[in-house]
Amino acid sequence: MKFEILSKPSYSLLELKLNVGEEVLAETGAMIYMNGVEIKTEARGGFLGGLKRILAGESFFVNRFVAVESDAVLGLAPSYQGDIIHIPLNGVVYAQSGAFLASTPNVEIDAKWSGAKGFFAGEGLILLKIRGNGDLFLSSFGGIVEMHVKDRFVVDTGHIVAFEDSLDFSVKRVGGLKTTLLSGEGLVAEFRGEGKLWIQTRSISDFVGWLSSLLPKRD
Repeated sequence: MKFEILSKPSYSLLELKLNVGEEVLAETGAMIYMNGVEIKTEARGGFLGGLKRILAGESFFVNRFVAVESDAVLGLAPSYQGDIIHIPLNGVVYAQSGAFLASTPNVEIDAKWSGAKGFFAGEGLILLKIRGNGDLFLSSFGGIVEMHVKDRFVVDTGHIVAFEDSLDFSVKRVGGLKTTLLSGEGLVAEFRGEGKLWIQTRSISDFVGWLSSLLPKRD
């Protein structure tokens, strides 16, 4: 498999070139174009589990793309404008669920993992545990910046894309209730240890709030 990330960083598109029999898993709705590829939709963790998560407002289904011709081509992109990164996975990373774009089949996405369901509670996001050895592609709203954390680092939860499992974290509010309301800040994650952390330069929830403020008010 060969890949190239085009139109970085604002309107990124992932183009994959596959040999016969090679497979890629991708978020539903991510396919932009394909040639020489067959597609199958499957529910990770079972069909009923997929329906349960859809009712909860989160996609649980992925598409499996299989190359059936030589020099097959597949183009993938997230539904929002932003960047795409490639992580050569060899172990475990944690990612906010909206960041998953695609992976090779030997990468396991544990969407049932509930060890930190409250982590992104303030942002309406759920954390995924992603492990294995293979290629992982994550997307963001805005550009992606890779940070190398040493000892301590604080990030607004709405800007977190993913982080390595070598990092520990705790979640807290910024200041007291009055400070939180007046500053426009909410939950932050304090990371400790040493490892990589990927952040996005924009927050979807903040962007939605800004758009809402521009809508005409009803009497």
